[in-house]
Amino acid sequence: MTRNIVVCILLSIITCGIYGLYWMYTLNEYARAVAPQEWQTSGITVILLDIITCGIYGLYWNYKMGKAYMTVNGGSDNSLLFVLLGVFGFSIVNWAIMQNDINNAARFRY
Repeated sequence: MTRNIVVCILLSIITCGIYGLYWMYTLNEYARAVAPQEWQTSGITVILLDIITCGIYGLYWNYKMGKAYMTVNGGSDNSLLFVLLGVFGFSIVNWAIMQNDINNAARFRY
């Protein structure tokens, strides 16, 4: 599930965030697979709640992804960093960090 982070960011910008929703969905599903004890909410539910709450649920999601991705990135808890970036409108940076963790894990696995 490795992806080119620059391409993901560009597609998110070019499609006015539509690809970003798909990227968020895939990051969520990966977290469900690698950290089921930490996160079990489906990607569709996350996207709908984020839209309905005008992004407030997204802050909670960023926090939980920081916790869930500890299993991927070797124990680093990025939950506070992810919330702060989300508050200031830089959630796409969080997604890039998460994707980088996935890419690194995939590289070491194979």
